[in-house]
Amino acid sequence: MAETRKERDSMGEFEVPGDAYYGAQTMRAVVNFPISNLRFPRSFIQALAHIKLAAAQTNLDLGLLDPEISKAIVTAAQEVADGKLDDQFVVDIFQTGSGTSTNMNANEVISNRAIEIMGGKIGSRSPVHPNDHVNLGQSSNDVIPTAIHVSGLKSIREDLVPALKGLQAELEKKSREFMGVIKTGRTHLQDATPIWLGQEFQGYAGQIERAVSRVEHAADELSEVALGGTAVGTGVNTHPEFAERVCAKLSDALGVQVRETDNHFQAQSTLDASVEASGSLKTVAVSLMKIANDLRWLGSGPRGGIGEIELPEVQPGSSIMPGKVNPVIPESVCQVAAQVIGNDATVAVAGQSGNFEINVMMPVTAYNLLQSISLLAAASRNLSSQCVSGLTATGKGPEMVERGLAIVTTLVPHIGYDASAAIAKKAQSTGKTVKEVAVEETDLSAEELDAILDPTTMTEPGLGGVSLG
Repeated sequence: MAETRKERDSMGEFEVPGDAYYGAQTMRAVVNFPISNLRFPRSFIQALAHIKLAAAQTNLDLGLLDPEISKAIVTAAQEVADGKLDDQFVVDIFQTGSGTSTNMNANEVISNRAIEIMGGKIGSRSPVHPNDHVNLGQSSNDVIPTAIHVSGLKSIREDLVPALKGLQAELEKKSREFMGVIKTGRTHLQDATPIWLGQEFQGYAGQIERAVSRVEHAADELSEVALGGTAVGTGVNTHPEFAERVCAKLSDALGVQVRETDNHFQAQSTLDASVEASGSLKTVAVSLMKIANDLRWLGSGPRGGIGEIELPEVQPGSSIMPGKVNPVIPESVCQVAAQVIGNDATVAVAGQSGNFEINVMMPVTAYNLLQSISLLAAASRNLSSQCVSGLTATGKGPEMVERGLAIVTTLVPHIGYDASAAIAKKAQSTGKTVKEVAVEETDLSAEELDAILDPTTMTEPGLGGVSLG
């Protein structure tokens, strides 16, 4: 049996693993919440550690913390931020709704490591106390929502935005490459007037461009943090300058703008900014799913589908059908989108669980928000590098335009809607082209029809065939 030691918290003694840096309160949470194998991601633990580090520096500046204790806390917190003590964060996501167990997990790990640095005995709570020193000027009720915001903000800025911009650039590159490839447009899954393949990709690039704007706005919202409100928003037991100073240190250390809220009561009783951020992530997921599904359809075939583009062949597609290759990269993107949409539903439900002065679903909100950011970033990078960059156009698009029926639209100004519809119906029933039927049914010459039915004139506003004059 592994060695244990006894640690004490406000409820009395409790046995913890002998080699653990966490203490009694963390161990109680491990016993109380044997729910899942889900834990806070690295980005959240890193943000939490940086908050503890900046708090120790600030409390030193304010004359509230002994210099040696502050130095040891800073060193220990930096080790946590660097990932050296990740195995010490053992509390399940499905825990107390305030995240108090994880805040105390951090306090105890940093306290015991600081005690070790100062030559003391781990578990003694002296000379560095988890509450009196590491948690000085703080409450779980303002630290955990602050950690959610800081980790979400940093992950969006450093991971998701670069990934989306990379995808946007690749789509813009394909848009330019495909701008000379005419194809049939489609509305309601039926033939519509012609469009350049490049214009279609211009639309995809525009979706991602706007996705970047949406998540950057979400990041701005997350930059406002609850720190300084302590228990219920009143700031009891904290120095009036504490939060502002900690935010300044966090901004300098992390390279992102973090600011104290001007209304602590809304910041601690709600998760509205996280709900909004999650909603923006859901919108990005929907955009990616639309693009991925279009790529699947455009590349369907190779003989029985649309086949206007060819997707890179990255792996065999079937265990029974030799030679089959599937659009696996877009399929993975669609699954990511589904997961993110589900995560947003969780965050929405969690967001409405702000009862009076505190929200009681903060851990699950953090987990789902940060997972959505991470998944969207990874899927965007993968779609860009393993699919979009290798797309090629086929000759099927131009071939289908020639036999398309929707080009009859440019005849309307010359012979009217009803006569044009009759030509389209006859072309469909006989298998002839619109031009062949129009030569038979109108007084327009072949040369006039060539000009009127030129598909390239339908792809730009203001062209649309020959002049009405």
